[in-house]
Amino acid sequence: MVLMTLFSSLETVSDENNIELIYDVDPTVPKKLKGNSDALLHLLTQILTFVFQNSTKDEILLSITAPEDFLYEEVVTFTVSDTAINEEKIKSFINNRLQESLKPLNAVVKESRNNSSDIVVTMPLKVDDIGNRRHYRLPDISMLGKKVLLICAKKKVAYSIKKMFRYFLYEVDVGLEEYKKQGNNLSRYDMVVISDTVTTPKLEALISTMQKKSHLKYVVVQDAHVAEVLPRGVETAYLIKPVMQESIYELIISLFEEEVLDRTIKPENIQTIIDMRKYINVPLQEEAQKYIEDTKREIKKEQYPEIEIEPGLPVLDTQKGLKNSQQVGMDYQKELAKFLKDFRKSDIFFRQTVKDRSIWNTKEFLIDIEKKAKFIGALKLSALVEKASHLFVYDKADDLSLYVGRYHLELEKLIQEIEKYLET
Repeated sequence: MVLMTLFSSLETVSDENNIELIYDVDPTVPKKLKGNSDALLHLLTQILTFVFQNSTKDEILLSITAPEDFLYEEVVTFTVSDTAINEEKIKSFINNRLQESLKPLNAVVKESRNNSSDIVVTMPLKVDDIGNRRHYRLPDISMLGKKVLLICAKKKVAYSIKKMFRYFLYEVDVGLEEYKKQGNNLSRYDMVVISDTVTTPKLEALISTMQKKSHLKYVVVQDAHVAEVLPRGVETAYLIKPVMQESIYELIISLFEEEVLDRTIKPENIQTIIDMRKYINVPLQEEAQKYIEDTKREIKKEQYPEIEIEPGLPVLDTQKGLKNSQQVGMDYQKELAKFLKDFRKSDIFFRQTVKDRSIWNTKEFLIDIEKKAKFIGALKLSALVEKASHLFVYDKADDLSLYVGRYHLELEKLIQEIEKYLET
């Protein structure tokens, strides 16, 4: 919401200076963070207003990055890239106008290693919910790995959209030169994504013809302030700027949901060879260099192996939990509610740290969950976690993946028991 509000508040100054704002939010940045949203909005508005009023660029990229292993509190980086503003002018702005806005956020302006005209701000932010990380899981594997032809009038817009599609293992060809290198073969693509400023009636007629022979999807990238949606004689989806990862995720589901239900398989024998450049009447800038990674994912049905735990242990021993709480003067029901709030989605976090082979984070997580589980009387879960912790002692950390599924099952049982107890 901060980013969308920021985009709206800057729309006037952006239009006046003919500059487009583009977002590049890494998937490592959690969806929701704890912090002073008003102060952050004010700071970003100040920075971008200054940039819009002084930059000679027609595209400004705001990148937001965070560590891959985002635990409770981490440093988040906001970078306005390649502003083409004089270094002394930027320093004067930071020293004279930005200092008061940095203080409420404990934010710091750092010198960029790449470009002296970059503005880099870092600040500590806390994760709102351990399960609120940006994991975009498509509902069906057949939605992954599609092929996209992306044609944009602006290079940074194309770069940003391409990166978001690549998250879902999509192959993305950017621009007409890459299209030509692939043999002018429109039938090899599952989707054509094109800026509304570049598309023409002739191009749409071509795509309409292709759609009668294949399952080609047509997506128009359009500015949010464009009130009029032009009538088009072709099946169309719209991608509204500012484009963010959520937009791509929702677009993919909307485009391929029906095909998944029908189990439609794209035909492989269509070989329509067309030089599509003659259908485009807008000169494009030099296109981004194509890279395609051959990514194959081996899908295995997850198995939950039998892991021996002392028989007879209860899922939730409320008597033991009550005793522990009374000894330290705490309210047992409040401790159970707090456990649900902090660890309800901890199975997602555990799965990710194991998948990323983040040994230190996994160790810390297991220590924390074992301590909290024992305190509330979740004896079965704490015994499972203790057993998993022993793998580090015997240098068998690679076996942690065997515990991920079992942890999920035991956590689900514990959550049900806690909720039952709190309802009584």
